[in-house]
Amino acid sequence: MAGQVTDHRDTPTMRRIPPQIGTAAAIALGVLLLTDTLRVFLPSLITLYGRAGDTPPEQMGIFAALWFALPFAAIPVARLTGARPIQICGAVLLIVARLVLQAADGGDLQLYVSAIGVCAGLLFLYGTARTAAREAVPVGLAAGLAISTIAHLLLDRMDLVWRDGPLPWLAVAAVCAAFLASVRLSPPSGDLAPAPVWFLAGPALLLLGMTSGGFAFPFAFIGVVLQVVALCWGVVTARTARWGWWSVILVLATLLWADAPASPPSLLVPLALGACLRFCACAATPPGRPPRAGVAALGGMVVFLVATFLYYAAYDTDLGFPNLVIPAAVAALVAGTSAKVSRRRLLVPIAWPSRKWLPFALGLGLVTGLLTWHPEPDRREAAQPEFTLITYNIRMGFGLKGRLDLDRIADWARAQHPDVVLLSEVDRGWMLNGGHDDLARIAKGLGMRYYFAPAADPLWGDALLTNLPVEEIASHPLGRHDYPTGAQAQAIVLTVSGKEVGIVNTHLQAPPGQAPEVAAIVRNLTAGNSATSAGTLENPVSTAGHAGVARPVLLAGDLNTTPDDPEMRILSAAGVSDPLLALGNPPTSPAEAPEERIDHVLISPGLQAVEARVPRVPFSDHLPVVVRLRLD
Repeated sequence: MAGQVTDHRDTPTMRRIPPQIGTAAAIALGVLLLTDTLRVFLPSLITLYGRAGDTPPEQMGIFAALWFALPFAAIPVARLTGARPIQICGAVLLIVARLVLQAADGGDLQLYVSAIGVCAGLLFLYGTARTAAREAVPVGLAAGLAISTIAHLLLDRMDLVWRDGPLPWLAVAAVCAAFLASVRLSPPSGDLAPAPVWFLAGPALLLLGMTSGGFAFPFAFIGVVLQVVALCWGVVTARTARWGWWSVILVLATLLWADAPASPPSLLVPLALGACLRFCACAATPPGRPPRAGVAALGGMVVFLVATFLYYAAYDTDLGFPNLVIPAAVAALVAGTSAKVSRRRLLVPIAWPSRKWLPFALGLGLVTGLLTWHPEPDRREAAQPEFTLITYNIRMGFGLKGRLDLDRIADWARAQHPDVVLLSEVDRGWMLNGGHDDLARIAKGLGMRYYFAPAADPLWGDALLTNLPVEEIASHPLGRHDYPTGAQAQAIVLTVSGKEVGIVNTHLQAPPGQAPEVAAIVRNLTAGNSATSAGTLENPVSTAGHAGVARPVLLAGDLNTTPDDPEMRILSAAGVSDPLLALGNPPTSPAEAPEERIDHVLISPGLQAVEARVPRVPFSDHLPVVVRLRLD
């Protein structure tokens, strides 16, 4: 008896620990690589296959669905070969695809390799669902989602796939090697996790991806720390959750309470998802019904794809309902799945959470927050009554080859020595585009302060970057005029060498209806009214000074209007003129073969264009406009 007590090495529990660790690691690293690949595949659909709107949306949907449907062919193959070969083949293909993506320079190679990588990742999930030990599954899935998100934050939301040089290569190779080794150390098990836990993988990826894109906090540093702690907490609950009903309520309440993705309540999403995963994994499979975990894993990823497309399609197509219904519906699906299995008998003992994870999570959160914290530059006055302005529709930072060119945009713009930079189509965390904060990244490269103006939602819009003193700034929503995507006009008053200059920064989505609204804002700023009231006054009160204006004003941005369109006459009637007409009227769109100018800098009396040009750069599907302006 004494020998049995002291010889812990021979107990069945201890013999099972290494395989469980290997299986959990394999799942976590597989989810990490799959998420990495999805962050390339989804924006490549828009920028490369979709050609920024030139391809019909139904054709894009069919193309995307193809790669999520192909893994279902593994179902009959598994009857002949078993699931383990499919798991290994999927893992190897996923590794190859990820390494090729690190070397790819955009274009069709990036599109198709990322598509193959997504397909391979789903094959790996299918094979793993048919072979993985029950106890390792919830921890592996939750850890994979947490690691991918924390790594994304640690990299300042600029993933390794978009970085050049040997260090990113070494890091990716190390992850791939660890993934392959963990797959080898995860032998098949007869105690499989039931279908619900694998089905939740897709919805969990969607909800976590949508709620970790940005932070509605006074300081981004606090948001990063809390996000890391929440993710670690989610992994703990995936290992030790006591019951599932409270997580059912929590996941629903969190998504319904949050008025937009990335709002403070959504920080509870990792915890709720971790608890749901754990509880589903502990449920007994109904008698006489074999587990269909592999099919469930693929089905959950189909839910991910459909919900993703529906949510983001709402910005180009009127779905007849607000797109926030989509994450709420997915949350209800997660809650309903967890509620259904909560009536079953639990097969795996569940312990209370340990508090040992908290110091680690806080430390990791602080390190991540410090690495991603950027001090705000000081304001500075212009020495001369001149300033250089850039206006650029950056298409979420993706260049003509489909590469994320945020750093290249910042490097190019910095070389122009701008005083003011106006950006359109700024993405601050859309999952469809990879979850990047375009504005913070470009502002860091330029060493400039930034002022964001949400348009379609809190994570997408326009922005002003400058270190000149900003006296006033306000964003005024523009009418949709039957166009789904929202638009705004950012009214700014800043000083150049002690003199006020008004700026209206906008991206017109429905020019026939929105041009009169923007013209009214221009007239109000020109008349000397404040930036806040400029979008609300119908009859501006003029305090006219030099040349009949209280302050000089410029209107700039992607106006989706050519110089010959009727909308341009409406804007000109507000007292602004087009200096580029006298400088050759250079076209700005499309960037690879520009034919028309829809990006403008229009100026009122009191401003003179010293120089104006449209550089041919490949960082977007538009070309930028660079203007040197002098105050009269």
